[in-house]
This record gives sequence, structure tokens and C-alpha cells, in this order.
Amino acid sequence: MRAPLSTAIAIAAGGLTLIGLLIPADPLLSIRIRLVEWAVALAGVAGLVAILHLLSVHWRKLTARRNKNFNSAFLLIAFIITFITGILLKPSHPTMQKIVTHIQVPIEASLMGVLAISLTVAAIRLFQRRGGWMSVLFAISALVFLVIGSGFLSASANIPVLKDVLAAVIALPIAGARGILLGVALGSLTTGLRVLLGSDRPYSG
Repeated sequence: MRAPLSTAIAIAAGGLTLIGLLIPADPLLSIRIRLVEWAVALAGVAGLVAILHLLSVHWRKLTARRNKNFNSAFLLIAFIITFITGILLKPSHPTMQKIVTHIQVPIEASLMGVLAISLTVAAIRLFQRRGGWMSVLFAISALVFLVIGSGFLSASANIPVLKDVLAAVIALPIAGARGILLGVALGSLTTGLRVLLGSDRPYSG
């Protein structure tokens, strides 16, 4: 077994945290809280290291002798402004919240746009490679959701039967989002159990 000490520490820490969560005894509860605090501190340090690495990469791109990427300057300027404002005003200040929101929302919108374009291109390629009734069903469902999302049927939403049908169709993306969250939760649980049992050892290098 590679890195037996690291494996033993990981299994012991994970086991104590899990037992402290299942058995609300005072000694186990205090141990679980302390281990979680250490994990949060380590995650914060890892995030700081990742941020510093990101800044160094963009700084090298900006100061390169050839093929300079001036887009990196926007990232560095935005980071400096956000960092200084956060130190001066604290994260809970309304101005700081507005700055973070005005940076985060465009990024999330851009990511969603890239995801939508990627899914559209993947669907078109799927139609080109594989035909059949599944492709037709997917095209019909996509068309229905586009029509409903555009608000074209909002005028007929007061019709009793059609109103229930539209409500059921609109609720389908919510069910899909919950399914994705359940999948993420099950995947995280499976990964945690594999690390706890020693099957996966990402800390061994």
C-alpha cells in the first residue's frame, strides 16, 4: 500500500468525522467540529494557493515577450480592485456585495451561454451521426421548451387544462436540476466512502 501513514490518517479523520455526525456525544462532537475546522482552514489555504497560481499565470501571459495576452490585464485589475475593496470595506459591506455580484453574474451568464452553445453543437452532431426516433423526440422536446420559455403561450395560460400542462412542463427542468444535484451528492458520497475505505488515495501523489 502506498503512503500507509497518509492512508491511516485519512481513514481515521474520516471515520471520526462520520461517527461524530452519527453519534452526538460530547467528545465525538468536539473532535468532529475540530476536524471540520481544520478541513475548512486547509481548503482556504488551498484556495489561496490556487488564486496565487492563477495570478502568476496571467502575469506571465501579460509580460511575455511574444504573444502577449492583454486580456489577462482585465483579470489582474479586477482582482486588485476586488481584493483592496474587500480589505477596506469587509466582505459583508453592501458596496462589496455589489462589486462581487457585478463580477460573478456576468461570469455565470457567460458560462451558461458557453454551456448552451456546447450542448447545441453536441445535439447537432448527434443528429448527424445517429438518426432515429430518439433524435426526433429530443428535437420535439427542445422545440417545446423553447416555445414555452419564449412566453409565446402565456396568453393561453388561463385555460384550465392547458394551464396544468404548462405548469407540469415548466416543472420538468426543476426535476432535472434536482436529479443533477442528487447525482452530485451520490458521487460525492461514493468518493468519500472510497477514500474512507482506502480504495482511492488522492493524497498519496
